[in-house]
Amino acid sequence: MTQLNLQSYEVLNDLLLIQWNDSSEGFVPLKLLRDSCPCAHCAGETDVFGNVYKGPPKEMSTDSYILTGLQPIGHYAIRPFWKDGHHDGIYSFEFLKNLCEKVEQSWELSTTYSVLLCQVSYMEEIYLS
Repeated sequence: MTQLNLQSYEVLNDLLLIQWNDSSEGFVPLKLLRDSCPCAHCAGETDVFGNVYKGPPKEMSTDSYILTGLQPIGHYAIRPFWKDGHHDGIYSFEFLKNLCEKVEQSWELSTTYSVLLCQVSYMEEIYLS
């Protein structure tokens, strides 16, 4: 198996679009990307006993979800820079790929649910009219 690597990326509105070296593609909403920050302050650090230590919750603003830059970290991660000054999170490619897959699963479920609701509404119209 080849090592997962970022082929290209683009920020489009409030989404980070990603193309991987295995030809797969994904996207992550910037809000989810920021809210999933893996840095010690946001996600915490775990000691050998399993205790999690992290900083106090940061109050988010509109600027907290505006991406101003992305820095490659070696051949394994990226580091986003946010408009509110936060830039401590290092997102491994595996972590990003997992976020993309979660978004895709969530989107598929919501799409399926929406289609089912439309079908039920249509059936109600037919039978109740």
